[in-house]
Amino acid sequence: MLRPIAFFVRDAAPLAVLFPCALLTAACSSSSGNGNGAGPDAATGPSSGDDASSSGASSSGASSSGASSSGADGGPGNASGAGPAPVVLGASGTYAILAESAVSDVPKSVITGDVGLSPAAASYITGFTLTKAGTKWTAPEVVGSLFAADNDPPTPINLTTAVAAMHAAYTDAAGRPTPGVLNLGGGAIGGQTLAPGLYKWTSTVTIPSDVTIAGAATDVWIFQIDGDLSMSAAKKVTLSGGALAKNIVWQVAGAVDLGATSHAEGIVLSKTAITLETGASINGRLFAQTAVHVAGATVTAP
Repeated sequence: MLRPIAFFVRDAAPLAVLFPCALLTAACSSSSGNGNGAGPDAATGPSSGDDASSSGASSSGASSSGASSSGADGGPGNASGAGPAPVVLGASGTYAILAESAVSDVPKSVITGDVGLSPAAASYITGFTLTKAGTKWTAPEVVGSLFAADNDPPTPINLTTAVAAMHAAYTDAAGRPTPGVLNLGGGAIGGQTLAPGLYKWTSTVTIPSDVTIAGAATDVWIFQIDGDLSMSAAKKVTLSGGALAKNIVWQVAGAVDLGATSHAEGIVLSKTAITLETGASINGRLFAQTAVHVAGATVTAP
């Protein structure tokens, strides 16, 4: 089946058209192509499915070839769709928020999914109305449970395993070789439509205007960011063509800041901290190797 052609639009510049390797292969041989069945998600947890093969285009045209389903970019490809192979979340995939030093809320946020904190204790979960319930906590702000390193067994061991899985997922995403798209937009990606693939920026990435992530339900996106990730207030990431948040990974070496009332999609793996400003929302997961801060925000695990 032919994959969609992705168009990237820049101000006062012509359209750049990307023909992924998988598309060229399919056009040359009617007996080859990507499957369309269900497969692994880009970020696979215990309750997630899988995906991928890769495509994407730099608006500057510096790097316009994407990975094929054989994994030409980003390591092994995914037999089920376009983009690189999935990033496996393992035990961390049961959490909507997972952090190591603190989780804070400026009331009142709405979190759908579990919240985990380790090695820090429950005293570093602030802004939530916590009630002890055996090996966990509950809070009216959380549709799920909250877990901290000082809860009763087996919670401490479970959290240690989950945090280790979070680190492994970050290392996997950061270490994928040969990105199909390098330094798209010089780091300013507002207005772009992003096809499946492995993208890399050697700088901070900003989203000053809306972004569209376009692809099928079995496609995968991995965004490698060496600096920070910042989204302006009231801007949004929109999915099209059946793309799923669980198949999108934002690997960020720096801090992540989603502006007030902005909306994002995907799994955020931050080496440092993640902040959702007042009224911001995300369909995805927030995994930080330091702290997660939310302020009247909405976090919905996919």
